[in-house]
Amino acid sequence: MKKQVLAVVLTVIAVALLIPLPSAGQNAPARTPDGHPDLQGVWDFRTITPLERPDELAGQEVLTDEEAATFEQETYRRQNRDLIDPAKGGANYPPESQGGVVPYNEFWYDRGTRVVESRRTSLIVDPSDGRIPYIAGARQGRRGGAGRGRGSNTWTDRSLWERCLSRELPRMSGAYNNNMQIFQAADHVVILNEMVHEARIIPLDGWAHLAPNIRQFQGDSRGRWEGDTLVVDTTNFTDKTNFRGSRENLHLVERFTRGDDDTLLYEFTVEDSTAWTQPWTGAFDMARIDGQMYEYACHEANRGMTGLLAGARVQEIEAAKTGGR
Repeated sequence: MKKQVLAVVLTVIAVALLIPLPSAGQNAPARTPDGHPDLQGVWDFRTITPLERPDELAGQEVLTDEEAATFEQETYRRQNRDLIDPAKGGANYPPESQGGVVPYNEFWYDRGTRVVESRRTSLIVDPSDGRIPYIAGARQGRRGGAGRGRGSNTWTDRSLWERCLSRELPRMSGAYNNNMQIFQAADHVVILNEMVHEARIIPLDGWAHLAPNIRQFQGDSRGRWEGDTLVVDTTNFTDKTNFRGSRENLHLVERFTRGDDDTLLYEFTVEDSTAWTQPWTGAFDMARIDGQMYEYACHEANRGMTGLLAGARVQEIEAAKTGGR
């Protein structure tokens, strides 16, 4: 009897040794009690890879290792706020920079410094040229929210992000606060964005979208599972929101796929026939971090808005004194 038990034990051990162990960074993601991949955690999406492929890289989909290192160094230098003040001049002043007033020095920025792991030259994967397919005349409206640039008359003319109310979707890597936190339940998912501390509460139970006359800064999101991928469909944006020239007609579909313990693949497709000639898609990996997110303490009564409007009034008075000269 003892020999039989020993034989069974040895057989089990032998079979176990034949099963390949997952390599580092390739662990199968955990699952929630209802069987779906557990997407919860804080995810970092910073990168120096641009959304659109730069003109100088036209026709080149992927960088070599050497090209990627050079691109990272040159882009970081061009963005470095300590080098932008034209008063510094000399060799330390990047010729690509436009100069002007700089709100913070480089110490305060927390932007990406590395290209994406695939070394793609753009986050856009479709169209193949890595460029946003703008319709004629739509490109100039790609930035800002309600406002169209400097010189607006009231706070209601300023963009939503200047007023600390909202930021556009989908979220792209920026100067700082490139993190989101996901909370997950059986019937809802919550995506908390660090920038402007906005939480999207997304039902997963098949609810229909809100009526077309109900509009929200972050749109109306509805989620569903397609296999192991969370798909979030968002419509009902307002005419005050803006993503690359698209406003109230924006239709956004996001896909979240857990690659391993430390990676979340994020894909988005946007559609708006009033802004673009065709739908287009971007994709990048988010990295899991062990840290926590902190409050983005910006609010609508911030002093920056008061100072901006007060400064504009002073400029108007001075212009009136000189007859507009």
